[in-house]
Amino acid sequence: STWRLMMSQKAVLLILSWLLCVRAEDPHEGIYIAGCSASDGENMIGVDTEEGWYADFKNHRGVIVLPKFADPISFPGFYELSVAQQEICKGNLAVFDRDSKNPPVKLDAPHSTIYTKDEVELDVENRLICHVSGFFPAPVSVYWTRNEQNVTEGTSINTPYPSKDGTFTQISTLKFTPQQGDIYSCTVQHPALEQPLTRVWDVEQDQPGIGPAVFCGLGLTVGLLGVATGTFFLIKGNECS
Repeated sequence: STWRLMMSQKAVLLILSWLLCVRAEDPHEGIYIAGCSASDGENMIGVDTEEGWYADFKNHRGVIVLPKFADPISFPGFYELSVAQQEICKGNLAVFDRDSKNPPVKLDAPHSTIYTKDEVELDVENRLICHVSGFFPAPVSVYWTRNEQNVTEGTSINTPYPSKDGTFTQISTLKFTPQQGDIYSCTVQHPALEQPLTRVWDVEQDQPGIGPAVFCGLGLTVGLLGVATGTFFLIKGNECS
């Protein structure tokens, strides 16, 4: 199912609207999410699994997160609409919570992977990506470390994005400049996890090894030496005859 309804003291009411936009070239899938809990809320618009706009209720504004190369687009009035929908959502949530008598909630634990955006070069700025998927409910908390020290500067995380199986995906990124010997980690926390989920990334593991180059160079040297030696004895043999 593409949506779930949680009803408990920390209940979440989530409404998803799927829209298929078809052009002459190819189809695109859009999604609108309106969700709330007793203490939080989310309104988001996305296209083709990419987040395009979301309501930032803490700073009282709508945020466009389309990439710079995308065509300019605006969402006039969407933030005000989101605020009104949050009031309706929380009212409905209170009714469901009262009538349902707090049924148990099924939790799905997240999976995570860590990788770099670009090929790694020492002393060249890059991004580490922590991709977290398959979890319910949303959101997760993601924490970064560098050499076992917490890192907050240069980090970001998107709003939870729903999958068609009812679980969510979130992506956290860290701007960093690779230095020899550095070790990074991203740690995910979620109610379905008995203990935090940590993935580690080592700068050295993404550096090309010198072993193959050394052995190839050595092999080429030996091969050339063998050719030179064979040629010398061939010439001497011809002189003797």
